[in-house]
Amino acid sequence: MVPKRLTSTIQIFTTMSRLAAAATLTGATTVLIGLAGAPQASAATAPISLGTAANYAVLAASTVTNTGPSTITGNLGLSPGTAVTGFPPGQVTGAIDTADTAALKAQNDLTSAYNAATATPTTATIPVELGGTTQTPGVYASPAGTFGITGTLTLDAQGDPNAVFIFKAASTLITASASTVDLVNGAQAANVFWLVGSSATLGTYSVIDGNIMAQASITVTTGVTVDGRALARSAAVTLDSDMIAPPVSVQAPVSTTTSLTTSVNPVPSGQPVTFTAVVAAGTGAAIPVGLVAFTDSSALLGVVTLDSAGKAALTTSTLAAGLHTITAYYIGVTGFGSSQSPQIFELIGWSWPAFRAMESAHRAS
Repeated sequence: MVPKRLTSTIQIFTTMSRLAAAATLTGATTVLIGLAGAPQASAATAPISLGTAANYAVLAASTVTNTGPSTITGNLGLSPGTAVTGFPPGQVTGAIDTADTAALKAQNDLTSAYNAATATPTTATIPVELGGTTQTPGVYASPAGTFGITGTLTLDAQGDPNAVFIFKAASTLITASASTVDLVNGAQAANVFWLVGSSATLGTYSVIDGNIMAQASITVTTGVTVDGRALARSAAVTLDSDMIAPPVSVQAPVSTTTSLTTSVNPVPSGQPVTFTAVVAAGTGAAIPVGLVAFTDSSALLGVVTLDSAGKAALTTSTLAAGLHTITAYYIGVTGFGSSQSPQIFELIGWSWPAFRAMESAHRAS
């Protein structure tokens, strides 16, 4: 803690230091943040968490029935039903969970996800026919309670990989033969959600992206490609020579904040002082990991690894007498964005009489 009477002197002394350090600090910040990548915008609507239902490409309640050489990339689940037929000739690259604990948990999580999507506020009501239109991120409802796709529906994320699209159909979703969903400008199938109040029917040789969550059944007719999931809450999923693969989510890193404290200020020359940085995630309970760089103006003091509490501490006794501008930079890792702390102005080797002399000299000038 800096003594209160030093405040005016420090302000006088630090004003020029701040200006002098501005260019070098800006450069250091640019370099360090560059290591973590450019900042990315967050989506206006939060994605729907599927919980353990995300572990399944196909999930049904009563039966899963397949005809022909369908390929399910990932897991297939069924609960509380027990009848999974048509594999082979169909292929499942992952596990088939039938009426077991995992499938039951996935169904429960699907119910939670369905309810969360239902509760998400609608941002616009749009026509039933989606084909031939371009939609930007949002939560959409149909005035008739149904959605259909004939031709091509384009989903434009406008450069945001976290953009979320939710389509609420109170009754049915029906796609025409050879219809497609086209994702552009960063749109991700993982962040597209089809909420269907009764049943979904996907037309022959159509292509759809996203997570289909149907209250009742999902019928996937011949030759359909689903870049997403077919998740039925209370009835069957029916397949015929189809390809279904869960999408790979591309998420922008979670934003972080970095705080910085000092163990003592001012400190006599040659005595140790410890600077402690704490890095916290902007959202969620996860604790950031990685490295924190401590700088004295443009000079690097050291790089310290964050501990399990998100803290990094650097101790030094080699700072020269004078005023030092200390900053901590969290470099960031995959999943966590970079950030920098506010500056600390650390006083080394100065006594109170020296400050009074400096203040008198300044007032006289």
